[in-house]
Amino acid sequence: MKILLSILSLFAMTTFVQAQSTIDEMVKDWERSKAYTKEYLDAMPAEGYALKPTAEMRSFAQQMLHLTDGNYGFASAATGVASPVGMGESEKATDQSKENVTKLVIAGYDFVINSIKTMTPAQLNEATKLFGRFEMTKGKALEKCFEHQTHHRGQTTVYIRLAGATPPQEKLF
Repeated sequence: MKILLSILSLFAMTTFVQAQSTIDEMVKDWERSKAYTKEYLDAMPAEGYALKPTAEMRSFAQQMLHLTDGNYGFASAATGVASPVGMGESEKATDQSKENVTKLVIAGYDFVINSIKTMTPAQLNEATKLFGRFEMTKGKALEKCFEHQTHHRGQTTVYIRLAGATPPQEKLF
């Protein structure tokens, strides 16, 4: 009986450590992504923030602010931490200067990172409804958030090149 209890205790501790490792890895990935996005923000010349490849597309600033709105919305739904920014509020900012966009985008990443840090490993498996209609686990919602920001950051590579600048090197690790 003692051996069985010891095995069960060891299993429970191992499971907790692995789950906590998942949270720690998420935070690490988001910190890397924040730094990578900051490199994109820095690479774009200030006059390029208003650049639109075509008239119907978002400007560089709007792309980055849309990414930020997504970060707030997804992370709030996944973590339960109330977003300090309303849906679509960042993208509608009247000051879309390099300095202000950088400040807003970094604040959005800090919100995601700090919100993830409030979670327990068990919460990653809890159900949530993303944007009131997509049912998934909170962990999956955070994956979708990461995918969304990666997608929009990647789009801005073309904007940076159109502005005559060089985008940062890939930052996978």
